[in-house]
Amino acid sequence: MTPGPGHITWPPPELAVPPVQLPPTEPVTGSDDVRRYDGLSYATNSGYRARLLDLSVPPAAEPPGVVVWIHGGAWMEGDRRHPPPTVSADLLFGSLLRAGLAVATIDYRHAREAPFPAQLHDVKAAIRYLRHYAGQLAIDGTRIGVWGESAGGHLAALAGLTGAAHPSLEGAEGIAEGDTTVAAVVDWYGITDVGALLPDRPGPDDPFVTLLGGEPADRTSLAAAASPLNHGGAPAPPFLLMHGTHDTLVPIEHSERLAELLRAAGNHAELVAVPGAEHIFLNADVGPLVARSVAFLEHHLRP
Repeated sequence: MTPGPGHITWPPPELAVPPVQLPPTEPVTGSDDVRRYDGLSYATNSGYRARLLDLSVPPAAEPPGVVVWIHGGAWMEGDRRHPPPTVSADLLFGSLLRAGLAVATIDYRHAREAPFPAQLHDVKAAIRYLRHYAGQLAIDGTRIGVWGESAGGHLAALAGLTGAAHPSLEGAEGIAEGDTTVAAVVDWYGITDVGALLPDRPGPDDPFVTLLGGEPADRTSLAAAASPLNHGGAPAPPFLLMHGTHDTLVPIEHSERLAELLRAAGNHAELVAVPGAEHIFLNADVGPLVARSVAFLEHHLRP
């Protein structure tokens, strides 16, 4: 039956086949000679906001390695452009650029938009996008590291620990196929055992329940899949974990247990316990922590 006048169907026939992911736009080069790509759309789905990334590429004799920054916010909020309030964008992103590394800051679907593993699927889609267009972006797609804080640290750890052996966690967002392995992981106070933080009687806004979705009976298995501790026994890239000793939101035991598991499996894992620091490194001098994180990434992302 032919739709009558005024009847709208979606998608219209000319859009029925999803287009190839949009290629990068032209960069803007600043007075510092850094090429900046703002708002690159790395994945789209009908009914969702486009997932965007910003990429800054420093001047270099050869394509630089890339660090993907993953923001925190309990998987419920946050923005690719803004680090936690304890560290400035210039200190965080500027330090990476001054070390000769490109920086990609990414947005991902929040838990109310889609439950896990949508957030990890988006991280992996961003990695595929950067690799696919590495030549056009003049970056080295073979040298990609991830760095995240809190919920972003959780996703960074998962990105480092899951790969082709976990097809359900790869996703097919954006550029549907490609290598999503990373060469190094920096995890600032990330959750490694989701089940340990699930409340017995969750409220309607509990971030862990919102992240997992599903029925209560399914949450144990969903929490297991979402926990880096359940993926840390296999070969993994080098890890640097940093965690405050007085973190009351995500106890330091989360990082301690993951570091121990990684080392037991023969992987390189450094753990930095930050004395007296709360979550987001409140009560700590963040400058040296940024410097050590950047040095770790620079070392492991060298040509």
